[in-house]
Amino acid sequence: MAEAIPEKVHLVGSIALDTVDEVFATTGKLLGRRLNRVPDGEPGGRRLWISWQYPLLRANAYLTAEAGGAPSMFPKLGLADGVTLDDIHFGELGYAREARTSYQDFLAAKKRGELPAHLRFQVSLPTPMAVIVPFCAAKDVPVIEKAYEKAMLDEVARLVAAIPHQDLAIQWDLCIEMVIWDGQLAARYPKEGTSKPEIMARIKRLAAAVPADVELGFHLCYGDMDAKHFVEPIDSAMMVDFANTLTAELPHPISFLHMPVPISRSDDAFFKPMAGLKLSPKTELYLGMVHVEDGADGIATRAAAARKYVADFGIATECGIARQRRPELVRRVLEIHAEGSKEPA
Repeated sequence: MAEAIPEKVHLVGSIALDTVDEVFATTGKLLGRRLNRVPDGEPGGRRLWISWQYPLLRANAYLTAEAGGAPSMFPKLGLADGVTLDDIHFGELGYAREARTSYQDFLAAKKRGELPAHLRFQVSLPTPMAVIVPFCAAKDVPVIEKAYEKAMLDEVARLVAAIPHQDLAIQWDLCIEMVIWDGQLAARYPKEGTSKPEIMARIKRLAAAVPADVELGFHLCYGDMDAKHFVEPIDSAMMVDFANTLTAELPHPISFLHMPVPISRSDDAFFKPMAGLKLSPKTELYLGMVHVEDGADGIATRAAAARKYVADFGIATECGIARQRRPELVRRVLEIHAEGSKEPA
């Protein structure tokens, strides 16, 4: 396959700059038409991904902290005495409210000429499993997750009612699902309700909430605890399997899909399974091969290896770039995206 410099860049979600306005101005200046969509950077309490949902869970009248549990920053939560599935419910989760405000900043940035006219506003959402499994007692997860899923679907309904569909892209962050699908940490996660068909059934419900004219994308995630994966993928085989299953089983077309690439992997063994990808020709593939440690040279090395097995892809980081990262480091990461790619003709 001919050598080519990637022309597309994807921003996974969190970007540790101080304000949404700064995120739009900086990404627009550095990356411009390389982007097809842009997130608001998830500032404030959202910098730690799902962590800002814990106070919401802790304040819920139907949940209570488990007594006698191991000391933790986030004590496990369970159902309060006598509470059943018919009782528990959640109100607003906050995602739609945050997005509605940031969308106004997005429109203002476009009006100022800081963002290209074609960009969509990207809202990255965690799956209910990603929020409930880490924070809640295993025995109560099935009940709590169902109630939280209903609330998340209500959030999506608010989103698509408030933001014009031609301007909107929704990305589901598949983290717990990806790690379970991978299988290396099987002992860490519950067995009940986590078979591959059951995982797909969850994702189908989430995807079905996204209207056909709103872009739908997925971030396949192996975690980002202190800028490290929970576990490194052995190769790309399980991500390819997950991506192919999503493509085959979801009626909603997938506009974009992101897969991480560890910094240590530029070998054929990692990328070879990508030859079996069966994505729609309309699905943009992004490989998370941007690493600050080796910059544009590392992107070029990994891209050359990937190109043996997959012809067309853009670049991204492995995950979001907010957790414990200072603004000057984040700007450097964004610069590396620009150095490792080129503006489309």
